[in-house]
Amino acid sequence: MGMRMGEWFDRELGGRRVWLFFVFATFAYVLPLILVDYSYIDDSWRSLAAGMGWAGEGRLFTQLFYNAMTFSGAAPDIFPLPLLMASLAMAWALTRLTFHYVAEPRLSHCLVVLALWYNPFFLQNLSYQYDGPAMVLSLVAVIFAITFRSGSRVQQWVVPALLIALAIGLYQVSINVFFGLCCLELLRGANERLPWPEWYPLIGWKLAQTGLAWLIYGATAYAYMSPDRTLLLNWAADPLLQAETNAGRALEKVMLLFHGGLAWVFAGLLLCAAAGSVQVGRRLLERQETGQRNAMTGVLCLLIVPATVLLVPGVALLFRDFNEGARTLMGFAVLMLLLFYLSHLALAAVHERLPLLLLIPLLAMLSLSFAYGRVLMVQKTFASSALYALSYDIASRPALRDAKRIYMSVTYSDHWLLGAAGSFKQMPVLRYLLNTDYYMLAENLPKVGITNVVAERERRNATRVGYQGFVPLVDSQYYRIYLLGDYGFIVMKEPAPITELHW
Repeated sequence: MGMRMGEWFDRELGGRRVWLFFVFATFAYVLPLILVDYSYIDDSWRSLAAGMGWAGEGRLFTQLFYNAMTFSGAAPDIFPLPLLMASLAMAWALTRLTFHYVAEPRLSHCLVVLALWYNPFFLQNLSYQYDGPAMVLSLVAVIFAITFRSGSRVQQWVVPALLIALAIGLYQVSINVFFGLCCLELLRGANERLPWPEWYPLIGWKLAQTGLAWLIYGATAYAYMSPDRTLLLNWAADPLLQAETNAGRALEKVMLLFHGGLAWVFAGLLLCAAAGSVQVGRRLLERQETGQRNAMTGVLCLLIVPATVLLVPGVALLFRDFNEGARTLMGFAVLMLLLFYLSHLALAAVHERLPLLLLIPLLAMLSLSFAYGRVLMVQKTFASSALYALSYDIASRPALRDAKRIYMSVTYSDHWLLGAAGSFKQMPVLRYLLNTDYYMLAENLPKVGITNVVAERERRNATRVGYQGFVPLVDSQYYRIYLLGDYGFIVMKEPAPITELHW
């Protein structure tokens, strides 16, 4: 057994062992989400109506994916089957990427590539039981686009372009990951002393593939997108300032990750990456090229770092309706991959086993995944109790049960989930990942037979202001229910701030 364990650490791993490692690692990361089985935000209405609606978001291929998976024209709930299949596909893609980077990989090389999957912000993407698997497949398509190689020039151009178009049609934000992996390709070329004439086709192929991919996407999924989804920044009102503001908001959210022990882990990773970048710089100086070409290569490598950082929010910065949710920060995966790659260079130069220290940040991310799974469990328990309490109050009163319509006000707050207060304090990023700052969604009530409750959208919480003078029919801990004629109004109470708990 000891010798077999030594083989994993010291010897080159074959394709089968690399694939088995990634199967285990990918499933470990999604296991908490599978165990909790929580319907997250959009999952509620999709599972209720077997609804789709992805084509209008420019994600036609997500819709087709669920049509194929369910053998229907809709999207019945079949979780966790799509996530299991997508995880297997990701293990395959990570295996391909590992052998793309290293011909004879060791375990430490697998750890570097695994950083692409252990993106902490991707946990929010995976929380969506419907959208999550499609987002995983978009990453898989991007990875295969990077790793595809063919002797045919036509295939080398068309196949990656089709894969990129497929990725965008599954989830547009995945283009950030493709651009980030292209940046890493350039950095690898510099570290491996790629001759200057080979840089032109390397960059040219990526530009040609991207251009064709956008044409394919424009002729397919983009044609179904609703116009309000395509609004870019207002070019008449200082677009650079708008993009800078959006970038600042994204940076503020990313900084939530660097807290407590995680801050020390990433500080160590950053120091190792800095040492690795120095090593790349030395190899640039050793290149048998003219001083001008070496300088241009050096400038290009220096630009890769800020470009990868900018790709964390990426193309989302260009849209007028900037979404600062964690699910849009897919580019952080490539930033982690870059840090791991540079750290591996530095650690391997000292001792061949030192790169195994990369297990520490990966274990930190895995720990965060399980912590997030427990927070989701607390949220599921709270949501279930809220659902049964509200449904009982409505079903037990004939006047409410028979009301033509009951409007539910929307009250957002960070103080609903008391049971996770300790976790939120120690890991602030968990609150950002959870992103459920409401008491109840109206579409949850049909699950328990209540069908006359709707979310108050166009009224924009008019009930909270306009009906406070009336006597509520129900006055509970979290809400009041008013009845005026045949119409009811559920008004949420502002929850008290979560204070320090002492037991």
